[in-house]
Amino acid sequence: MSASTPLSGLHAAALPERVTLEGRYCRLEPVRPQHAEDLFEATTDDDGSRYRWLLSEPPVSVAEMRQRIEAAMQKSDPLTFAVIDRASGRALGQQTLMRIEPKDGVIEIGGVLWGRGAARTRLATEALYLFAHYVFDDLGYRRFEWKCNNGNEASKRAAQRFGFTHEGIFRQHMIVKGQNRDTAWFSMLDGEWPEMRKRFETWLEPANFDAEGRQVRKLGQ
Repeated sequence: MSASTPLSGLHAAALPERVTLEGRYCRLEPVRPQHAEDLFEATTDDDGSRYRWLLSEPPVSVAEMRQRIEAAMQKSDPLTFAVIDRASGRALGQQTLMRIEPKDGVIEIGGVLWGRGAARTRLATEALYLFAHYVFDDLGYRRFEWKCNNGNEASKRAAQRFGFTHEGIFRQHMIVKGQNRDTAWFSMLDGEWPEMRKRFETWLEPANFDAEGRQVRKLGQ
């Protein structure tokens, strides 16, 4: 679609709400103070490595994590969700919908913090899928964005594995924790989503995992 293509009959997308999104392995629910202890345990490390690429520093206590959650609950952009492991009922991570532009149909996943038990597992893949399904199929967005520090190679690999297209680098985009941040931009479009939705749903089938939980076929296959 070219920049000059008219969009007759286009309606604004809907605003995301504080809803629970149910999956097979995880569910996303609006973050609450009750999640603080689980999130602190799952996402904080002695070396602070899980927060390396985030805008914030790691909390030093469960009380500080709870304060951050209470502050997040006052905001609708970003809108923060906890990633709940359905098997244990514990919160193992969090992610947000942010930079929400219903008129243009643009929305971003951000603040991704998948902790121990979620990162690099089917829970994380399903958590991304649940967001994509929600923003495209339920809310009617045209463009789903993923942005990260260009030095964060793991995040860039994840974006491409999930089917986002790399669009370029915003050089000297931000100053984060006293350092320059070049930002890598990725996107997935509504026209691309139906094929990606099939890939996600096939990959997430229980038959795609062996007895140890290892994938049989890769998402890209």
